[in-house]
Amino acid sequence: MPNVAKRTLSFTLAAIVIALLPTLAAAQKHITGTLPDGATYVIDTPATWNGTLLLYSHGYVAPGSSNPALDVSDPLTGAYLLANGYALAGSSYATTGWAVQYAIPDQFSTLQVFINDVGTPTTTIAWGHSLGGMVTAGLVQNYPTTFNAALPMCGVVGGAVGTWDQGLDGEFAFNTLVAGGSLQVVDITNPTLNLTAAETFLVEAQSTPQGQARIALTAALGDTPGWYDPTSPEPAPTDYTTREANQFSWMENVDFPFVFDFRADLESKAGGNPSFNNGINYAKQLKASVDYAEVQALYTAAGLDLATDLATLANASRITADPGALSYLKQNIIYNGQLPIPVLTMHTTGDGLVAVQEEQAYASVATKAKDQANLKEIFVHRAGHCEFSPAEMLTALQSLETRLKGGKWKGLSPTTLNNEANAYGPVYNVIDVNGQVVSAPPAFETYKPAKFLRPYDAFTK
Repeated sequence: MPNVAKRTLSFTLAAIVIALLPTLAAAQKHITGTLPDGATYVIDTPATWNGTLLLYSHGYVAPGSSNPALDVSDPLTGAYLLANGYALAGSSYATTGWAVQYAIPDQFSTLQVFINDVGTPTTTIAWGHSLGGMVTAGLVQNYPTTFNAALPMCGVVGGAVGTWDQGLDGEFAFNTLVAGGSLQVVDITNPTLNLTAAETFLVEAQSTPQGQARIALTAALGDTPGWYDPTSPEPAPTDYTTREANQFSWMENVDFPFVFDFRADLESKAGGNPSFNNGINYAKQLKASVDYAEVQALYTAAGLDLATDLATLANASRITADPGALSYLKQNIIYNGQLPIPVLTMHTTGDGLVAVQEEQAYASVATKAKDQANLKEIFVHRAGHCEFSPAEMLTALQSLETRLKGGKWKGLSPTTLNNEANAYGPVYNVIDVNGQVVSAPPAFETYKPAKFLRPYDAFTK
């Protein structure tokens, strides 16, 4: 199975910093340990500390995979930060899989260890990727007086309920229209077999125009982008054949393992099924999707009647969440929009695992809570989940620190951000693609995400 739980820039970048290691070894203190719940932590401090601690939250780790503590996404970024006086800290979580209930307190406990063993920071910034972006936003919400600023990157900031519900929508459509109802979309008892069956149906469907049209419909209900390879240009908006092929790649390599396999881990932790689609009008959902035109075009090309398939979805038996499991997922976590500190989010526009539209949901709930002034969102025009270069991450961090020091958001135009990222030089303007370090010029752009299709926040009734 491909690495569907990619945390961020690969540690293959270690080769780039080998020359720096003698200096870094003399400059930093490395502390490791174990928290009471079994999670481990790691802390790195420079010889001359500038007073700022960066508390890093890592992404989703597939159930049963190795689960080490991380205090930065990659060694290149870590080397730069330590050389410039920043202290780093972060934990593993007490479990793999959907670890939010453990991750947020584990990260807070790691902060307490840092304070006891190193000292009290003058500035504490929470940051993290993917599930760690969700955890970062959760730390701000659960410990509002503890942090000075936060940088959730490629985060699940639409909240857990909406994210898993949107995943259910795609599962439901695929199971109904392609798999003939033979898959387990919830209450999964054998996740390995379930995923194998789902991917078999997926590959078979991709071999026919009719199957491709239904794959496109499945993708549209999750706003899956038609752009997969971060080294390639984005396909033209009307290049529907290429965009569907890319959506197929997202499903096969990334999304299906989560919804048809890893959902079982979530259900185990939640004590049942936390997702629902009762009351959802899929014709309406499709029309609101960024992929609607693609679906229409591919259905016409395949000689299929879209209205007939939508009627089939409308008449299919719906799924109701188990109340206790839904309550669990709300706790772990949905957002209330209360942002007492500056929060800067960053997302790639071609993210097929955590849809960029989640940023719209996060901004919406901040607006409802009347804290939108403390939130800014920046976007990178690139395919991939968390495919940021060290230069782009350091630039975002620099922008957040500028806001802290000056009290106002400044320098967030794409031109300014790209110039600042370029200034780090070619060594830092790279990304990891399948274990290969690839040059990646800064790609910040002006972007407004469409409405998230399955919003669920603290204001939801």
